Amino acid sequence: MKSALALFAHPDDIEFVAAGTLLQLKQRGWEIHYLNVSTGNCGSAEFSPAKTRRVRLAEAKAAAKILGAHFHPPLCDDLEIRYEMKLLRRVAAVIRESQASLILTHSPQDYMEDHMSTCRLAVTAAFTHGMPNFHTTPPRPTYAHDVTVYHAMPHGLCDPLRRKIIPGAFVNTTAVHATKLAALAAHQSQQGWLDVSQGMNSYLRSMEEMSRAVGKLSKKFKLAEGWRRHLHLGFSAKDIDPLTEALGKDCRVNQAYERTLRAD
Repeated sequence: MKSALALFAHPDDIEFVAAGTLLQLKQRGWEIHYLNVSTGNCGSAEFSPAKTRRVRLAEAKAAAKILGAHFHPPLCDDLEIRYEMKLLRRVAAVIRESQASLILTHSPQDYMEDHMSTCRLAVTAAFTHGMPNFHTTPPRPTYAHDVTVYHAMPHGLCDPLRRKIIPGAFVNTTAVHATKLAALAAHQSQQGWLDVSQGMNSYLRSMEEMSRAVGKLSKKFKLAEGWRRHLHLGFSAKDIDPLTEALGKDCRVNQAYERTLRAD
């Protein structure tokens, strides 16, 4: 069975930008995996860190169950996601457990450091999937098949310097939007927190607005998630695009983006 892993920083990040793609893959027979690197312990203006950890863990497990994904426990606390060896070994262990040939993670450019550090960890850990001399924590066997990494759209659809980020491909999430919304709604503690911390009003509406904005960019889908494919060197024997191959008509490659790459 083909396997995909969503590897993101905080509880609810997956639901905002990647859950629709996971659901589309699952409908096509893929095994899907779900990892929030952080516990989300800082995501409350009401609860203590300890209580917030417990609440957000329960919510994340509920969301993964709604998606039908294998849940992997978080590895550290908020703002403690660092590109360092101890955490890298733990992230690599999860990748080896999942046997993922397709890894979804954050954009290399995003509005907060936890997201960008998670992206770096995901890329390096994926690179080591077939390295027997790189030891994971806990120890996990390597696997030899190709891996492709895809980067999600950043929050606000721009980088930290306000420059627009354009997707290289669009995944149609219209048919699975209700399930994606239900999974995000499982993170109910975030309604008040995101209102207070980021002025997002309804976080459910914010997700839907982003899905509509990416759908509009696609010029084809009503609701969509956007992806940029990582360079294949070191990850696969040749330049492959398993997401497009798996999803067919529900994945549209942005030819304008591809022309820009060739021009560069």
